[in-house]
Amino acid sequence: MKRSFVTLLMLLLLMPLTHAITTDEGESGVGDNYFPQLGNGGYDALHYTLDLDVDVAANTIDGIVTIDALTTQTLSQFNLDFAGFTIHELLLNGEAVDFRRQQRELIIEPNEPLDENTPFTVVVRYSGEPGEQSLTELPFSSGWYNYGDGVYVASEPDGASLWYPVNDHPTDKATYSFLVTVNEPYVVAANGVLQEIIREGNQTTYIWESADPMASYLTTVNIAQFEVQEEIAPNGVRIRNYFPVTVAEQAQETFANTGDMMAFFSDTFGDYPFEVYGVVVADTRLAFALETQTISLFGTNILGDPISDIVVAHELAHQWFGNSISPARWQDIWLNEGFATYASALWVEHRSGENAFEGMLRSWYNTITSPRFIRPEFFIGDPSRRALFDGAVYFRGAWVLHALRLEVGDALFFEILRTYHESYQNSHATTDDFIAIVNDVTGEDFGEFFHSWLFEEEVPPVPSIWDQ
Repeated sequence: MKRSFVTLLMLLLLMPLTHAITTDEGESGVGDNYFPQLGNGGYDALHYTLDLDVDVAANTIDGIVTIDALTTQTLSQFNLDFAGFTIHELLLNGEAVDFRRQQRELIIEPNEPLDENTPFTVVVRYSGEPGEQSLTELPFSSGWYNYGDGVYVASEPDGASLWYPVNDHPTDKATYSFLVTVNEPYVVAANGVLQEIIREGNQTTYIWESADPMASYLTTVNIAQFEVQEEIAPNGVRIRNYFPVTVAEQAQETFANTGDMMAFFSDTFGDYPFEVYGVVVADTRLAFALETQTISLFGTNILGDPISDIVVAHELAHQWFGNSISPARWQDIWLNEGFATYASALWVEHRSGENAFEGMLRSWYNTITSPRFIRPEFFIGDPSRRALFDGAVYFRGAWVLHALRLEVGDALFFEILRTYHESYQNSHATTDDFIAIVNDVTGEDFGEFFHSWLFEEEVPPVPSIWDQ
């Protein structure tokens, strides 16, 4: 008995030491309750340089990705998110280091531990054909997609790591440089500002810089035979659109209101948060549109669509809500989709008047109170990974905001939106963060209000006018 006690005592004494040894390994995920392994702990990514040589016909990428980062703890090991491809070389601060792969995790072992608060640079040289599958299997989460005579990138929520090594979670935003080389006659459109076009033989390199922090799922590269159209919005923001040459005239008509939308949303939500805006239309039909930062992505089926103006407004509004302010947890996706959906209704109110606006809101309310949208154990404040982009997240999410507007009045409501964006722009937020803004601006406690709209099955009642 005495020997067992001594052995147990020694084990207890050694436990803190064992813990100390392992805590210098960065976590393999940020602990998002929907995607626990997305993102990584122990460092802050600051800047990515994506140098990609793309063969559209063969659907291959030869890439050199440079990641500048800062440790947030001592690191004897850290991870990147990266699926597929063959890695030819991996350098840490210019030196070759050991690495291994475990499913979507790229695990890197420094030759010597990195001290806390130390800048470091990782270079990964790789090649291959994109082809890994997103965790959600949604059409806008596949990452790199080649449609035969062109490429688009749509990565929400986890597709970025399907085409480059990255800390793949919205809580770790970074700035970006893109150097993309393609064969003639292809043109490349990416996030940010086009800095330079370098032609050499039958190849062209397009250099883009995105100087504002960006979540990885919003990065995009688009390759096709594009025509570029530019304008200046009434609020002074430069708009540059990339349209397939065969439909450029029709596309220009579809997106003709973008400048006016830009001015309206800037007046409503606060200044546009980025340097430039625009859209890219992939030369193929898409079952979605996506708010890729500074250059929203659409398919050719947006052209001539009778509700195209609403969709265009939705993606533009995401630049404020979703891009500038990104979700701190994927559970809080209503902060993206509910806000952008309501913003599209605000555009209708501004453009077409109160009757059109009320008709839209009444239709949405009838939809969300139908049996299809009221389901057991389904809450838009925690919709589940499988239902991340369920229609109720959009329409009931929009109604959360309209119900709030009815409750507090226009003056306070729009002050709330502007305060929220000013407080969290270029960052990320949770539902609780937004509720705190509402409480602060109004001086009241809206906790019960939000609980009933976000975490109860039954849709709360609204003024009788909406029930007609």
